Amino acid sequence: MPDSPSPPEHSRLKATHALREILPDPPAEVALAEHLQSCLDQEAILALYPRFSQGVTVFDHMMRRIIWRSIAKEMGNGVTIGTNVGFKHLETFRIGSNVFIGDSAYLQGRHDGKARIGNGCWIGPQAYLDARDLEFGKDVGWGPGAKTLGSEHVGDPVEEPVIRTDLEIRPVRVETGADIGTNAILLPGVRIGNGAIIGAGAVVTKDVPPFAVATGVPAKVIRMRKGQT
Repeated sequence: MPDSPSPPEHSRLKATHALREILPDPPAEVALAEHLQSCLDQEAILALYPRFSQGVTVFDHMMRRIIWRSIAKEMGNGVTIGTNVGFKHLETFRIGSNVFIGDSAYLQGRHDGKARIGNGCWIGPQAYLDARDLEFGKDVGWGPGAKTLGSEHVGDPVEEPVIRTDLEIRPVRVETGADIGTNAILLPGVRIGNGAIIGAGAVVTKDVPPFAVATGVPAKVIRMRKGQT
């Protein structure tokens, strides 16, 4: 028998999430979210969430969207919320359309904070967002397990345990079209430029310019994307 052809070393497929058409959410779904807002306080709405947070049915997915819409400051159409997604102070979030949030991600806001996730963002499973002063532009890719920290203890006075010292919140900005690799970490105060790529496992301690590729611990720019100087 002739030898079977060798499988290709790699394949190239069209993107799916980013090219998905954004359709308006069903009017009945939007109306139910508005009804919950009108007849229940936030605590009562939050109490409903555990009933649907782990389910995988179409109804569970719909109810997660309804509950999020009824609490968030703003929420667009076509949002996908995976199973076991956790959050804190969802009322401070503005979430765009066609946003995907993967299973077991956690979004931690703050009562006086602000968080904006732009249209078309993809947030991978087990991601952690310290979203006390966080902004994602449009079409940001956030790899599975990637994390951002938006605050740190100042550490003074030194005779005090670090966790007793003041907490400093610093903004984190990820601009449009940037892509953050699996298990990467963004530290407080950094800005990731438009179209930049952060490699898997990188620890970003300072700003990364637009269209740069940064890897390592701490992350350093290793090259610019093709066509950029």
